[in-house]
Amino acid sequence: MANKQTRVARHKAATKRPKKNRPIRRIFLWLIGIFVALLLAGGGLFTYYAMSAPKITQAQLASKSSSVIYDSTGDKIRTLGQENRRYASGNSIPQTLKDAIVSTEDRRFYSNFGIDPVRILGAAFSNVSGRTGLQGGSTLTQQLVKLAVFSTKQSDQTLKRKAQEAWLAIKVDRAYSKDQILEFYLNKVYLANGVYGMGTAAHYYYGKPLKQLSLAQLALIAGMPQAPNTYDPYVNPKAATSRRNLVLQAMVDNKKISSEQAQTAKAEPVTAGLVDQHQQKNNSDTDSVTDAYVSQVVAEVKKKTGLNPYTDGLKIHTNLNMKIQRRLYDIVNTNNYVNFPDNLLQTGVTMTDTKTGKVLAMIGGRKTGDVQFGLNRAVQTSRSNGSTIKPLLDYAPAIEYLNYSTYQQLDDTKYVYAGTSTQLYDWDFKYMGRISLRTALAQSRNVPAVRTLDKVGIDRATKFVKGLGITFPRPLELQNAIGADISSLDEAAAYAAFGNGGTYNKPYLINKIDKPDGTTESFESQGARAMKASTAYMITDVLKDTISKGTGTNAQISGLHQAGKTGTTNYSTEELENSQSISSNMAKDSWFSGYTPHYSISVWTGYDQPQKHGLTSSEQQIAGSIYRELMQYATTATNVSNKNWHKPSSVVAANILKGSNPAELAGSGASSNQVTRELFVRGYQPTKIASGTTSSRRNNRQVSSQNSLESSSSDFSSMLSDSSSADSASSSQASQSTTTDQASSQSSNTQNNNQAQDQNTTNNNNQTFTPPSGGNQSTDSD
Repeated sequence: MANKQTRVARHKAATKRPKKNRPIRRIFLWLIGIFVALLLAGGGLFTYYAMSAPKITQAQLASKSSSVIYDSTGDKIRTLGQENRRYASGNSIPQTLKDAIVSTEDRRFYSNFGIDPVRILGAAFSNVSGRTGLQGGSTLTQQLVKLAVFSTKQSDQTLKRKAQEAWLAIKVDRAYSKDQILEFYLNKVYLANGVYGMGTAAHYYYGKPLKQLSLAQLALIAGMPQAPNTYDPYVNPKAATSRRNLVLQAMVDNKKISSEQAQTAKAEPVTAGLVDQHQQKNNSDTDSVTDAYVSQVVAEVKKKTGLNPYTDGLKIHTNLNMKIQRRLYDIVNTNNYVNFPDNLLQTGVTMTDTKTGKVLAMIGGRKTGDVQFGLNRAVQTSRSNGSTIKPLLDYAPAIEYLNYSTYQQLDDTKYVYAGTSTQLYDWDFKYMGRISLRTALAQSRNVPAVRTLDKVGIDRATKFVKGLGITFPRPLELQNAIGADISSLDEAAAYAAFGNGGTYNKPYLINKIDKPDGTTESFESQGARAMKASTAYMITDVLKDTISKGTGTNAQISGLHQAGKTGTTNYSTEELENSQSISSNMAKDSWFSGYTPHYSISVWTGYDQPQKHGLTSSEQQIAGSIYRELMQYATTATNVSNKNWHKPSSVVAANILKGSNPAELAGSGASSNQVTRELFVRGYQPTKIASGTTSSRRNNRQVSSQNSLESSSSDFSSMLSDSSSADSASSSQASQSTTTDQASSQSSNTQNNNQAQDQNTTNNNNQTFTPPSGGNQSTDSD
């Protein structure tokens, strides 16, 4: 009986066990179902994307399509991609190079079918785990397809693009042999310095065909495509060595060379056998004239479109004015217009259209010989711009945010940077006491500029210049009030905003691109309001004085309405003490940036090795001379009108009694030498008439009426048709919201601007201070 009960109990238990396992089985089946559904959905999506993939031709794979660059009139100025190309094929490709490429980029190249599932899963695992490796998820064939058909922009790396890339890689693998695919690949990759294709690279870097290169040299060339500029042996020999050695080790791991061969190759200096880079040749006179401009065009095409001008068969239409470009080239490469002291003095020049931001001309250096796409000093170098920063960083923000007038009284007295023993000087080691903003900027005094930036505040000033396309790698300091690192391209565009009523246009070189598929992509700069029209007009009015009677008289062009600013960077005390070839009257950098209602030009001059060569006093005038010659030619050659800027309704002009502080209107009894004509933001103009300058109430009314009139007798054209109404609203609002700022800023001129820093507050003009024999000092020539 007991046994029977036991058997019954066992039977019941046995029949219950499957019920306990059913939920687990159901979950498992659900997971399988979800996986299959995802697989089917993924396959369907892949098929959908694959069907919309573009066609790929042998011509695209073979890298024989060239691009043509045209100037603004449609004339051809350069063909890219065919002049120096050396296509490597068949027996001209050494087996060692093939082994190096395959070992580095795709070890299963000869066995995969265009894509490599194992490699894709491995790359995915590496991404998830954070590990890094020599190879990514794309096969050589996929890389070839990407180079031949698709944009290389990171933003274009979408799921759709990846699916199409994989599908085309499978098709290419079926249509061509592995050796053909490898041939296409090695002839298409970029290897820095404008070089495409490994056959071309062999001649560019070593002056030899591929078959004559050493194992070490082939390993370097095979490894460069991953990051060509980083592994450029001319520029980064250390990084190039590291990459070459990585390729050699990959060849050992892939059993293509022995460890002994690798060690011998690693011992070879990466610079061994390199051709002198200065021996690289241009192909025509036009190439030399337009070299800097074209190099920037190539960079802009890649940045904006991800397309490759060397291989994609593009028709690139630019904003280049070839007449102006040729004259600029002649100005800086001959002594027919400007006298240069030697062939080592360098320059970087950019000219833009004030209203549109189009880059019309650019030069990246002088006496550069036949170097192709060499250093473009108009873009690739950022040298301190000295006092040309003052309108941008100091005074324009003061007018914009604090409603300063051109008469605003500023202290030019002894100044020591807070927390240091560094005293700030001007080139003449003098202080002028209390002076107007107009005088401070036109005469380029340093102390008022630093104090003004301090009043504005670093944060607001940084925000202001950012709206002008200017950013800095490090946070600004008060010292930057008299100089900051910038390129002539950025400065020309920023100054153009003053001449364009406060609207900034990002500079651009490309007008449109015609693509092989028949489509056209057009480009233009979308102007953005960077400052009020009142700010732009008032700065322009003062910078006119810089050229007519300030530090920029060398740039004068008779009868032309123009505005501009000089800039000079001096050597520090330490630099002077540590050099035997420079003296205290020399400068490291000299600038001139100026503009008309039509054109904006920024010129930098200096030496590539300023510790060995400095600019003498007379040589510091060369930048202004280059500007003058170029602006005069461009204005005449293009037959533009000589229009002046129109004063917007948001600006009030008034006759002010000199020396009054705060500003007071000059009455009719004041003599002409007691009166100065100044500009004010509407709502912040003075209303009090100076005592002692009128003789009756009738005169008071006359003077008040005269001072309220908007002087326009010398104004010939509209700065911007819509600026007045927009600015009137903003100035009206400002008159309500910033009254306290205006009152405090004007009253502060009778006091010490910064009592903690200032050691002398006297207002006697033309104070002279003997420079200290030792210690720190900070100066700027203009």
